[in-house]
Amino acid sequence: MDFKEIKELMAEFNKSPMRELEIETDGFHIHLSKNENTFKPQFVTTSSLPAPQAETPSSKVEEASEQAQAASYIKAPMVGSIYLQPAPDKEAYVSVGTKVHKGDVVCIIEAMKMMTEIKSEVDGIITKVLVTNEELVEFDQPLFEVQEG
Repeated sequence: MDFKEIKELMAEFNKSPMRELEIETDGFHIHLSKNENTFKPQFVTTSSLPAPQAETPSSKVEEASEQAQAASYIKAPMVGSIYLQPAPDKEAYVSVGTKVHKGDVVCIIEAMKMMTEIKSEVDGIITKVLVTNEELVEFDQPLFEVQEG
């Protein structure tokens, strides 16, 4: 591809409703994306955490430990565009504070024009929505944090 063809491709891509485009041919590779919020996992090692300054009561430590253990994530089973509501004029399937049960639909992921309902695998309360509507999600990307119980 020459520079003129790339410019034309970029102009057409910007006009189109596509969110992402990737082309690879004969040693040439181009990736175009309109997605501003891409998921980049961040890891914290325990050695980088500061030492606690004051002693905390053991009951608070146990309570925090139980909460951390009870939190789980609903993850994307595939790559695609996520829709948090059944239709643009409808309310979201779930939001922070929504109680979910196993089997409840929490969102839809569109992949190759196929709409797949994503269902909760746990009972609990949604504590965080980790994605935005129509965002491109990756396989195994956390979508929602759920406090089990």
